[in-house]
This record gives sequence, structure tokens and C-alpha cells, in this order.
Amino acid sequence: MHRLAHALHQRGLPRLPRLLSEYAHQRTGIDIHPGAQIGQAFCIDHGTGLVIGETAIIGANVQIYQGVTLGALSVTKGLQGTKRHPTIEDHVVIYAGATILGGSTVVGAHSIIGGNVWLTESVPSHSRVYHRAHIQISRSVDPAAEPGVLNLSTIHKK
Repeated sequence: MHRLAHALHQRGLPRLPRLLSEYAHQRTGIDIHPGAQIGQAFCIDHGTGLVIGETAIIGANVQIYQGVTLGALSVTKGLQGTKRHPTIEDHVVIYAGATILGGSTVVGAHSIIGGNVWLTESVPSHSRVYHRAHIQISRSVDPAAEPGVLNLSTIHKK
């Protein structure tokens, strides 16, 4: 559907390409602007929540997971007609929840962008970019419980 909408967009048709992309978005949860340029062998895996902006350029053999945004840093009307969305070169993998913003942002070929990464600057080819979260789990002691005694009132039976 995107390839047809893109071809119509390139020919200057104003409404039909957007109608096609909105229909596809409604059916799949994937929002690809008809102006986005997408190379061959593009793979979307579990694409719900995927957003690809109008001036995004995606190379060949790119794989993208759910919840990825290829967006603009700013959405003012005055920037319409300028490159506002990132360029993704060939053989890149972008994992779930990553956000890549900006018209001058380029993800170099053969790079891997990890899940939940927020990227607003270019990365060279063969890069690995990932977000290292620090999760700490602690448990407080129930002051009502006696030490060493199991409180059966807190156990729920199904």
C-alpha cells in the first residue's frame, strides 16, 4: 500500500496518497507518510505503533520493530518542504521503542539501534547504539508481620 501511495505522491496527487496511508494505518497501526522513501527488502516486525515521517529515507534491507518513530525534531509549518526526518542507510536493524529524530540524523549502514534508544544525532556505519537501563527492585518489610511468621491474610486464592 505504501509503495502505491508513494508513487502517487511523487506524481503530485494531493489527497489519494494520504487516504491510502490512513487506510493502511487504520488496519495495521503502522503510520507511513506517502512521501517517505523506502528501499527494497524492508521488513516491519510487529509494526504496531510504527511512525515514519514524510522526509524519512530508508535504505535497503532495513528491519524495524514495533513502536519505532522516525520523526522530526520540530513540526512547525514553516519547515514543510525541508528534510525533517532521519535517513536510515542499508542493512540497519532498529529495535522496539526506538525514537530517531531530525533531518540531519543519519544511521550508518550495518548499524543496530537498540530498544528504547532516543537518538537525535548521526551514528557511523557498523555502530551499535543501546540504552542501558538501571532497574533496582527492593522490598520493604511489612511492619504488621511478626518476624518469621507467614501472614496468611495476604495470600489470595483463585
